[in-house]
Amino acid sequence: MTFESLGLDEALLRALQAAKYEQPTEVQSRAIPAALAGRDLRVCSATGSGKTAAFVLPALMRVLEARKDPANKPKRGEVRGPRVLVLVPTRELAMQVCKAAIDYGRFVPWLSVTNVVGGVPYGAQLKALRSPLDILVATPGRLIDHLGSGKAVLENVEMLVLDEADRMLDMGFIEDIEHIAAALPAKRQTLMASATFAGEVGQLAQRLQRADVERIEIAAHTEKHENIAQQIMWADDLDHKHALLDHLLTDRDVDQAVVFTSTQIDADRLADRLHEMGHKVASLHGGMPQGRRNRVLQGLRSRHLRILVATDVAARGIDVPTISHVINYGLPLKAEDYVHRIGRTGRAGRSGRAVTLAERRDVPMIRRIQHYTTQPIPVATVEGLEPKRPVPDTVQRPPRAGAPRGKFGGPRSGPGYGRVGDFFGGRPGQGHGGHPGGHHGEHRAPHGHAGFRADRHDPRFAPSDRPGFEPRRGDRPEGRDRPYGDARPAQPRFVPKSAAGSSKPRFDSNGSSAGKRPRKPV
Repeated sequence: MTFESLGLDEALLRALQAAKYEQPTEVQSRAIPAALAGRDLRVCSATGSGKTAAFVLPALMRVLEARKDPANKPKRGEVRGPRVLVLVPTRELAMQVCKAAIDYGRFVPWLSVTNVVGGVPYGAQLKALRSPLDILVATPGRLIDHLGSGKAVLENVEMLVLDEADRMLDMGFIEDIEHIAAALPAKRQTLMASATFAGEVGQLAQRLQRADVERIEIAAHTEKHENIAQQIMWADDLDHKHALLDHLLTDRDVDQAVVFTSTQIDADRLADRLHEMGHKVASLHGGMPQGRRNRVLQGLRSRHLRILVATDVAARGIDVPTISHVINYGLPLKAEDYVHRIGRTGRAGRSGRAVTLAERRDVPMIRRIQHYTTQPIPVATVEGLEPKRPVPDTVQRPPRAGAPRGKFGGPRSGPGYGRVGDFFGGRPGQGHGGHPGGHHGEHRAPHGHAGFRADRHDPRFAPSDRPGFEPRRGDRPEGRDRPYGDARPAQPRFVPKSAAGSSKPRFDSNGSSAGKRPRKPV
């Protein structure tokens, strides 16, 4: 199949030829004809599969067909609003979609495309909303502001596109999306793209789309990324992790790399450290002004930057084919974000490498990622930087046969069942980190909870043999010299305070202050 066979306009075909697009991808060949036929779509496709063009090209066709009617030609001074509205979760993705629409419509001289995102002054956006507008790409929060002020006109929207709908719901935009949808005409076409349509995403799709919606699933999250070499490198501590990172970034095979962190503070600190080492690096996260974020992305695309240290704000919306490596310095909060992270490399038919630098505390997330992708991630080492501690076991095992089941079908936890102890490496039948029954007992586990020294006996967890000082749940130490197993004798829950320098109670039997006249009943 070719782009000519999809029924696209001649101006769009010229733009695709100029962009050196030879033939459509699978998601494009299936989604574009269905969208041109006016069907509502739910598209589930992997990153880098051409999903943006799959809905941008039908949007441009909708604008071109509408302009052929002389009655739809905008008059001078008339504010009619856009015909196509695209909602995206992040500013970077909004700019990418806007750029794609401008590139594909470069041979349409009257085409008007703009984006409305947060972190940008209102003046330029208000001017764009007052002018004739064909396609509007917006984040929900800022568009809600313009709707509240009456500056955004959405009564002529013919197509609504929700890109990365699952991420928008994770960011708490579900009420904003429903509010925006209520301001749109009921007779419209709705296209949704998401990693999955389960849970809240599926419920939102049912409310926004028609009953005869067409579902297109090209590649699920379980697809193997054949062009991306995935690896795990285990680090003993932070210094070991930094040594592994320095080795990876000094490799000659690194063209451009994105290093993902878990927090904004880690992104800034790590970028400063790499800058002091002489790397061309910059950080990117949601706490930066939008102008600076734009300059950082422009520096990455123009190859002035070799390394980008970013949070998950860059996991979606960055399309730079020259990114050869993705390094997970800090693991994501959700397993599906891992798939979007590694999707920043291996784009446009190129090969890439995704390396995760993990510590023992990251074992639970590694297991969730492998369970989500249904694929094991191979372990790799660097000669001379091998971990000194044994490699953790990240295989997700089924519950033991005959183990009592809990309320929701899972294995029960608590004394004697040891669900948490098994999860962190404890022995069967033990609790947290190998403690019997989940209480603080002798530290027996060969590999205990992350952060504790399990290679020797820890006196903090030794049971006290003094009478009257048996361990109790909920005790906390007063200082370093008091172990966790020591508990003070039981004290009354409330002791009346005494006046300074006197043993006389502060309140008498009537409940009034001592020495003062009792209060009259009301």
